Amino acid sequence: MNGVATMEETRIQRHLRAPQRGFGLMVLGIPAMIAGFWFVSVLSMITGLLGIVLFPSAVKWLRRELDGHRARVARWTGVEIERPYLPDPEREPGFSGEVKWFGARLSDPATWRDALWAILDPIVVMFTGALAFWLVLNGLWGYCLAAFAGDLIADAGGTTWYAAVPVDAGYGEGIMPRSATLVIATLSLAAGFMVGPKALDAYGRWTRTLLGPTEKSRLALRVRHLTETRSEAVDASAAELRRIERDLHDGAQARLVAMGMTLGAIEHLLEKDPAKARLLLAETREASAKALHELRDLVRGIHPPVLADRGVADAVRALALDHPLDVEVTADLPGRPDAPVESAAYFAVSELLANASKHAEADRVWIDLRHEHGMLRITVTDDGHGGASLDGGTGLRGLERRIATFDGVLALNSPAGGPTIVTLELPCALSSPKTSLS
Repeated sequence: MNGVATMEETRIQRHLRAPQRGFGLMVLGIPAMIAGFWFVSVLSMITGLLGIVLFPSAVKWLRRELDGHRARVARWTGVEIERPYLPDPEREPGFSGEVKWFGARLSDPATWRDALWAILDPIVVMFTGALAFWLVLNGLWGYCLAAFAGDLIADAGGTTWYAAVPVDAGYGEGIMPRSATLVIATLSLAAGFMVGPKALDAYGRWTRTLLGPTEKSRLALRVRHLTETRSEAVDASAAELRRIERDLHDGAQARLVAMGMTLGAIEHLLEKDPAKARLLLAETREASAKALHELRDLVRGIHPPVLADRGVADAVRALALDHPLDVEVTADLPGRPDAPVESAAYFAVSELLANASKHAEADRVWIDLRHEHGMLRITVTDDGHGGASLDGGTGLRGLERRIATFDGVLALNSPAGGPTIVTLELPCALSSPKTSLS
């Protein structure tokens, strides 16, 4: 019952806010429109030196204004609009580099679509996004005419018109009675609030059609994203290999070398000093146990056995049990993601727990894992002092880059004073649960 009420309240609020949002989109789009007309003016001068000189600043201004307008449209209409621009080439020094950069911007389809939007949007917004505002304004004006404005205008010698018909202002000159004016005003007001969300949706789709990415730009952006994430994945793998090599060299390998030397000494002492040989054998047995323990820790750091056997949910629970903080884990995973995704999710949670303990000074942590809409969603919440940021040196930026290898995203909400909420989303499908039979 509460859920239905909440949904109804949200729908009503959207209807009530639609007129003012449409008006806002119309008014706040004016700077982008001005930037667009300036850009079109610069394009008309492109055959001359002045146009070439002004072109970079005109493009930069237009794109900055339209970036803000895209965000506004997404926030007020619910239609998400990706940034459509093709990646710029590396700016080479000299005149040839400037010409290459200029050509890339000029040949980008999004540049021309931006210009077309600037020309057409002032007309389109009037009949889409701002339509609800005009209907509501028309209704309010009808009430004013019927209540007092009609008399004032008639007294001043003017003619009162509403809905293309003169309104009776009490002097017998109008042909529309005030009661009809009130009816039309009420219908106009109601229509404004009723069609508001639909009008906003239509404006959002129109804006996405021109200001969203084309297939060409979407593919180019995808290629750039994959190139960056592949490079980061290679760097991360290389760093991990160096860590494993260092741990082996400084830990188990050193112990094994020492054990070999000790066994060689024992061979010489077996006949001369059996007591000393037995003592060295005991030390060697202890060293072998430590080497085995270090190797197990190393393997667990690469891919914990519980992760391979029981899946990411149980592996995170095991991680929580071993953690010094009070960690509560909730999991709703009807199956298992692919092994690479499981591993990325596990080590991401491990790093977030370390951050909560080391940086946030938290006492309790809540971890929620679930699979929704093709996404493995992980939420880690702590009761620490908050204030975390992606640039704050907590490793969150590196974590974001690592999960980007899987097309994953990271969202952070950490106000000063806490709590800190980190949400990870990794696209994946689930297979049937796989558990150990041992």
